[in-house]
Amino acid sequence: MNVLLSSANNKVPLLKALQNAVKRIVPDGIVTAGDINAKVLTRYFSDAFWHMPSTTESNVSHIISELVRLNITHVLPTRDGELLFWARLKPKLKTLNIAVLVSDPSVVEVCLDKLAFGQLPISSVIPTYDRLPEGDNSEWVVKERYGAGSQSLGIKLATNNALAHANELTNPIFQPYYNGQEISIDGWLTHDSKVKALVCRVRDIVVNGESQVTYTLPDCPFEDVFTDILEALKLTGPVVLQAIISENTAWIIECNSRFGGASTLGIQAGVDSLYWSLCESSGINITDIEVKMATKSVRQVRVAVDFYL
Repeated sequence: MNVLLSSANNKVPLLKALQNAVKRIVPDGIVTAGDINAKVLTRYFSDAFWHMPSTTESNVSHIISELVRLNITHVLPTRDGELLFWARLKPKLKTLNIAVLVSDPSVVEVCLDKLAFGQLPISSVIPTYDRLPEGDNSEWVVKERYGAGSQSLGIKLATNNALAHANELTNPIFQPYYNGQEISIDGWLTHDSKVKALVCRVRDIVVNGESQVTYTLPDCPFEDVFTDILEALKLTGPVVLQAIISENTAWIIECNSRFGGASTLGIQAGVDSLYWSLCESSGINITDIEVKMATKSVRQVRVAVDFYL
C-alpha cells in the first residue's frame, strides 16, 4: 500500500495519522507526501516525497503516469482547490487500481459552492443569498462564495455594513446571523453514503482560521440531524460539517467534503476515518469493524515542536 497525501503542505499531524492508519493494515505500507512546493515540512516526515505538478486538466496525463510509476494505490486529497480534480479523475484511476478517497464530483461541487449549498432544500441549512433580500433588517454574515476565506469574513453586520463589506469581496454571499455556539462535526460515510460515526467538536482557540485548541463533545447534540443531512448529501469518506447551535436548534453553515484541519481529533475520539477509508477501499468489510467512541471529552492542543533528524 502506497497512499499519496496530495497537497501535503505542512500537514504533519495528518501525515502521521495517515501513516498510522496505513501500517495498521499493511505493516510495510508507506505514505507519499505530494505537493507543488518542494520545501514543505511533510517531506521530512513522509516515507517518500513527490514534487507534484499542479492539479490541472493540462497535467492529467502526466499525473496519471507518475501515479503508476510511483506505485500509488490510494490518493487522499486535502485541499478544497483540488477536490473536484481528483473526484473527476476517480473513475479513470479506479481502472488502474488506484482508489481516490473523495466524494463524487456532483457532491463535491455543491459543497465547494457555499451559495449552492445554502440553497439546498434542507430546512436546517442556513439560507444563503447572493444579494440581500429587500426590506430585511436582520444582522448578516458576509463571506466569499468559494474557498475558506476566514480572514475576509464579516460577522453580525447591519444591512449597510454588510453591503459595504460585500464590496470588498470577489463573490460575496449573505447569511442571516445566528447567535450561538459554533461546532464542527467530523463524520465518516461508507461508499453507499451511510454514516458509520460522527463526533462534534468545539474550536476553542483559532489562529488564522486554523484550530489551535479544540475539544470534543462526547454526547453529540443533534446527532440524528447531522446524520440525516450527511446521508442526504450522498457524501462518502471523511467529511466536516460546520454548524451553529442557536436557541436549541442546529443550523448548518457549510460542509467540507474532505478531512479537516483538526479532524485528527475526531480520530482520537473514535471516528477512525482514515483507517476506515483505507479498509473499505481495500475490500475489507467495513461493517465488521467496531466503532469505539470516547466516553469523555478529548482536547487537542496544536503547538510548534522541534524535531531533530
